[in-house]
Amino acid sequence: MTESLDATDWAILAEVQREGRIAFTELARLVNLSPSATTERVRRLETAGVITGYRAEVDLERAGYPVLAVVRLKYPGPGTRHEPLRRLLGERPEILECLRTTGDDCYVLKVAATSMAHLEEMVDTLAQFGSTTTNLVLSRPLPFRGPQVPEAPTRAH
Repeated sequence: MTESLDATDWAILAEVQREGRIAFTELARLVNLSPSATTERVRRLETAGVITGYRAEVDLERAGYPVLAVVRLKYPGPGTRHEPLRRLLGERPEILECLRTTGDDCYVLKVAATSMAHLEEMVDTLAQFGSTTTNLVLSRPLPFRGPQVPEAPTRAH
């Protein structure tokens, strides 16, 4: 179910996405609410499932994962054997993200590796599920960002 978010909710979300460890008193100051009202709003957003967690942003290279790749996986034939892949996702922390997609590919995975040999081993492991296409990430001109308040649709005159 979609939550109805007002301008204050979006302001809270923007600040919490920018700094997940922000103190409620500072957040309250930034969104022009009392600390208690701000705490209540954040708790409501958490309870409603709009805020699903708080995470640290990690520099992959400094953490020992200098190779980042996007691996597209295509299942042969009708894709009904997804449970073994889902188990692998839970077992391999190098797989940072997995998206189930439409089109030619069934899945798109973001994989961090310690070396090219490590990436090759990961791709070989994923290839047991179907054909793979691997792209090395050269840079991240736009790192992941969360949603922002949607713009109101403009009416054509």
